[in-house]
Amino acid sequence: MAARKRGPSAAKPAAMMAEETKKSDEKAISPSLEDPSIKPSKIGQVLSVSVVFFGAFFYLAFYHYKIEKELRWSIFANSVLSFVGFGVTLVLIPVASKYVLRRNLFGYDINKKGTAQGSIKVPESLGIVVGIVFLVLAILFQYANFTSDSIWLVEYNAALASICFMVLLGFVDDVLDVPWRVKLVLPSFAALPLLMAYAGHTTIIVPKPLIPYVGIDVLDLGWVYKLYMGLLAVFCTNSINIHAGINGLEAGQTAVIAAAILIHNIMQIGASSDPEYKQAHAFSIYLAQPLLTTTLGLLCYNWYPSSVFVGDTYTYFAGMAMAVIGILAHFSETLLIFFLPQVLNFLASCPQLFGFIKCPRHRLPRFDPQTGLLTGTKDGTLVNIFLRLFGRCSEQSLCIRLLLFQALCCLFCFVLRYFLTGWYK
Repeated sequence: MAARKRGPSAAKPAAMMAEETKKSDEKAISPSLEDPSIKPSKIGQVLSVSVVFFGAFFYLAFYHYKIEKELRWSIFANSVLSFVGFGVTLVLIPVASKYVLRRNLFGYDINKKGTAQGSIKVPESLGIVVGIVFLVLAILFQYANFTSDSIWLVEYNAALASICFMVLLGFVDDVLDVPWRVKLVLPSFAALPLLMAYAGHTTIIVPKPLIPYVGIDVLDLGWVYKLYMGLLAVFCTNSINIHAGINGLEAGQTAVIAAAILIHNIMQIGASSDPEYKQAHAFSIYLAQPLLTTTLGLLCYNWYPSSVFVGDTYTYFAGMAMAVIGILAHFSETLLIFFLPQVLNFLASCPQLFGFIKCPRHRLPRFDPQTGLLTGTKDGTLVNIFLRLFGRCSEQSLCIRLLLFQALCCLFCFVLRYFLTGWYK
């Protein structure tokens, strides 16, 4: 649900279509000088923030906590591979941009309508690059880290199958423009490989204040737990997709949550003495690191003013990846708190999503080309709610505010876990 208007795709006579196809093929053979130059103009800002985060992460992983040498080496190898993925993403996005433009996969930035930037064709669906690079990295790491008899191998492959399925369905959505009612159920199909291969426990720890009333401290939910996992995958995927509409928001919120996931996992590994528990959180790190670095590569192009759009391909991919990470590492409650802005956005969107209130195609703020400021509308999105609460502002300032709120919610999760540990569970 990005802030863009797609290029025309109306039906045309067969002769005209054949002529356009011929021209397109000629263009593919001989690159056109009209193709815009796509450059990672925000790489400096992205790298400066990334250095601070990874400095803190590596300090915790390799100095603060006493982690086993073998596990520490696996995390380091995954980090190196992830940084390679960052560079590959930077290189491939301009290449892919030319190809999607030639196939008329582009959009116009609605939040810049009435300005020169609003008339530029912006390449669409560049999330396909991130998805492919992520999957290649994950498969290469699997070869280097997991043995054929590893108990985690089946679930790791099932996780990759679900993510790959979601990348495919997301790209189909970008090309075919699938209706909303269909979008809501697509993640259910993508989650099937994970649900069918899941061999972990289906129990939950009953909160200590409730034990006197329930009578047990561990409750086995059986098939209900798998239903919950499927619903979590549907929520995470669609929540990223609807909390969107301004440059950098989709990739930015994913980067913040992925960073919080990494910190959470390394803290849990450092505080535990259970080998299986540690391996579960290491499993999460192995997927979260390449997700973060490839997303940062995309953010170098997608930050304001965007030179590429991520498309539904990316939002579906990112949502499914984080759902898989939370499910298989068994911290779905913590993941939902990390997703607190997305939960609030979903609750505010429900009246429109379910047809109780008229829902326009683009629930975006109003843009004033004279001042360059955005004004909130009555649509139920967090983007518009922030504008109504805090007043008009530029698109970049609004995105920064929303990402700061995302970071504060993640910080709130860490504080909440600290105070509730030993009392709640």
